[in-house]
Amino acid sequence: SGGGLAAKKVQSVGLDVSTKRALMEPDAKNLSLRRQCALLGLDRSSGYAPAPVDDESTENQRVRDRINTIYTDHPFYGSRKLTAVLHREGYRVNRKRVRRLMRAMGLISIAPKPNTRRPHPQQAVYPYLLRGAVIERPNQGWSTDITDLRIEQGWAYLVALIDWHSRYVLAWRLSNTMDTAFCVDALTEALKQHGTPEILNTDQGSQFTSAAFIEVLNHHHIRISMDGKGRALDNIFIERLWRSLKYEGVYSKHYQSLREAQTELSVYFGFYNTDRPHQSLDDRTPEQVYRNAQPPQLLGQQHR
Repeated sequence: SGGGLAAKKVQSVGLDVSTKRALMEPDAKNLSLRRQCALLGLDRSSGYAPAPVDDESTENQRVRDRINTIYTDHPFYGSRKLTAVLHREGYRVNRKRVRRLMRAMGLISIAPKPNTRRPHPQQAVYPYLLRGAVIERPNQGWSTDITDLRIEQGWAYLVALIDWHSRYVLAWRLSNTMDTAFCVDALTEALKQHGTPEILNTDQGSQFTSAAFIEVLNHHHIRISMDGKGRALDNIFIERLWRSLKYEGVYSKHYQSLREAQTELSVYFGFYNTDRPHQSLDDRTPEQVYRNAQPPQLLGQQHR
């Protein structure tokens, strides 16, 4: 069956696969694609034209990268403003897509929201203890938070703990999943290396409200403080750490793997703690303030 078409198939013996594919007639009414593949000696799957490349994933990564940058500059932007900025820059996205990507990235505008203090009914939520508090010494108050970082094959998640008095990064962990274990590991390391804080402040994320995380805090008799829902300014010092990290140590890089990100972050946090002067610390480093070191004598001071 198949008439002249079948005759052409018989003559195709010895031809390469691409040439055999060229002999296919997808619109032939009297010969199915399966039969054509059999006559040509082609595997059935080889007879079908490859599907067009779906660049949705690549495009999403481009949009996510840009959202990350814009949000770092303007954390008070919500999905509406981010969508407007992306439109202005030529991205073809709607607000629904921007909102979905923001949720996946864990980004929330710091602008006040209605009912931001309403807890999840099955989640223990603690009051925010640092509002108006005078932080005068190391280990009086710590904060922790999670941010995401772009790597070649997707996203990694970084958790860090910071001392409020000195801005010293006490411990950090990198993970390819948003689980609880890497947060507990970072907390355990900070406690082992630096002692016990009076207060630890977190957001209301599931990692920090988990039984495993809370158990460690209770075991060490640490007072638990939590941000109001959607209020990033309640954890302002670690938000500033993320901004510094991304502009000084991430956006100029292109991490190929989790291992490379781990190495680069180790270098950056070493620089941040021991070499980078902080204006808010009178140009001392976090380590100098945390260790209660005196500021170095600065060269070029004006003489009286």
